[in-house]
Amino acid sequence: MDYRAPKNWTYPVPIAYGPGRLAEIAVLCHRAGMTRPLIVTDRGSAALPFIAALCERLADAGLVSGIYSGISPNPRDDEIAAGCEAFGGNGHDGIIAIGGGSGMDGAKAIGLTVKSGVPLWEFDYERPALDVSAEVFPPLITIPTTAGTGAETESTAMITDTGQGMKFCVWHPAYKPASTLLDPDLTVGLPPDLTAWTGCDALVHAIEAYCVPGFHPLCDGAALEGMRLIWRWLEVAVDAPGNLDARGGMLVGSCLAGIAFLKGLGMVHAISHMIGAEYDTQHGLTNAVLLPAVLRFNAPAIADRIEPMAQAMGLRDTGFDAVYAEICGRLDRLQIPRGLAGIGVTATDADIARLAAKALRDSAAGTNPRQATEAEVRALLSAAMTDAR
Repeated sequence: MDYRAPKNWTYPVPIAYGPGRLAEIAVLCHRAGMTRPLIVTDRGSAALPFIAALCERLADAGLVSGIYSGISPNPRDDEIAAGCEAFGGNGHDGIIAIGGGSGMDGAKAIGLTVKSGVPLWEFDYERPALDVSAEVFPPLITIPTTAGTGAETESTAMITDTGQGMKFCVWHPAYKPASTLLDPDLTVGLPPDLTAWTGCDALVHAIEAYCVPGFHPLCDGAALEGMRLIWRWLEVAVDAPGNLDARGGMLVGSCLAGIAFLKGLGMVHAISHMIGAEYDTQHGLTNAVLLPAVLRFNAPAIADRIEPMAQAMGLRDTGFDAVYAEICGRLDRLQIPRGLAGIGVTATDADIARLAAKALRDSAAGTNPRQATEAEVRALLSAAMTDAR
């Protein structure tokens, strides 16, 4: 594949891929009917060059934009409320979500609530979809600047309920991005550690989505191709940050893995969501630390999935032990800590029991290939606190 050639795809939403495609943002805004877009990003991205470049492109085209950057690494419901005020108070008519997964999740949650008048938690993924039409949502353009989240083609958003100290998924099937812009140039400046952490997030998306039980060849195909691209390019992107082929391959692989997890995710995410809500850890890094323990737990239930995964990773040995060893080796080379304690999670037995109970309420627990009891989740968490590989 030529990762430097511009491509336009239509599935599952209109996607503009290629280096330098940010230059087309004004055209995408006009197509979506935006004249006063609100740019939504996370606090860590607000001062980065791609935000200034985006504002400049919009201004050159005569579009009036504003910025809301009050999104934390684990977006909170109170931040969504503040974003809605920023949108309505300044007469905006659309949203440009740019940044990593937190910025895009925040933007999508704002979009769900700001014009519909529906309280945020009414869009809980576990509830039946509300009977509202697409017209009640502002147009949305998504621009990922990390190759990890895969959040750019759907309305799903993970938001922390500050009252319960838990993360929940909100969404609506009628709210789709008007377009997604995948520009590898925007990911070139990502530091090696964030490249590794977000890349591991994408890898976990692909692995967990592929291992979800059930017949879904569209998502399975996207998961395996995403896995292949991520496995090929992740270490290259970390070791050679300016390699545009690696950046492009990772961005496409991440997008495919994000499409795949419409099928569901698994216990890595169920636990990680709750750790993130309580300890504010970086999501991809938390996923990476948890992955080995969950893989071992799931091993009896994913025997039929291992050979295709091994092939996607280019391995000759297609047994579970070989796949597990290669994944652990990759995590070591990416300097992923071997336990949750290494990322600042200090949990007592009572903390572990509380996190386990919360994890089982996460929708991702329901699609894990091996159903777990609360005692088993507690054991997983205890093992993952230290070197459990």
